[in-house]
Amino acid sequence: MARRAARLVTAALCVVGLWAAAAPAGASSQAPASAMGVLEQSVLADVNALRHEHGLASLRLSAKLAAAARTHSVEMARRGYFSHDSANGSSFDKRIVRYYPLHGTHYWSVGENLLWSSPDVDAAGALDMWMNSPEHRKILLTARWREIGLAAVHVAAAPGTYGGREVTIVTADFGVRR
Repeated sequence: MARRAARLVTAALCVVGLWAAAAPAGASSQAPASAMGVLEQSVLADVNALRHEHGLASLRLSAKLAAAARTHSVEMARRGYFSHDSANGSSFDKRIVRYYPLHGTHYWSVGENLLWSSPDVDAAGALDMWMNSPEHRKILLTARWREIGLAAVHVAAAPGTYGGREVTIVTADFGVRR
């Protein structure tokens, strides 16, 4: 199903990292927190419903993973790029570990799904795009995940990759620590 101005990167990864890049300051181009909070809450509910349909455990919302996700969505919006890598070229696991540390764990794993779409994207649309990508579907249905952090950022005129268009950028960071 085609969606207006929808784009999706199909590079979802699960890796282990040891260090993360510094986070940029908050973006002024975000929509009010309540508007994005609704999208984030709906994505969480839809992800958990999907996981339940597949016999998988529901994910808990993690403030630490949400902070990592927000940092990345804001950075991509400000700098006009779209990638799992940070603007400085470091991999996503190095960004996430700064917020979701390894300390005292025997096992640590993270994954990430991204999307950018028209500003009216909803949770069902986001899940449809991810489910239609084998790599993103695999991340959503990975049994080991226990936590998720979500960040949706709305930008009225996003630079670079986004061509000055009005977009919503969503980062979903998945994790487990034991």
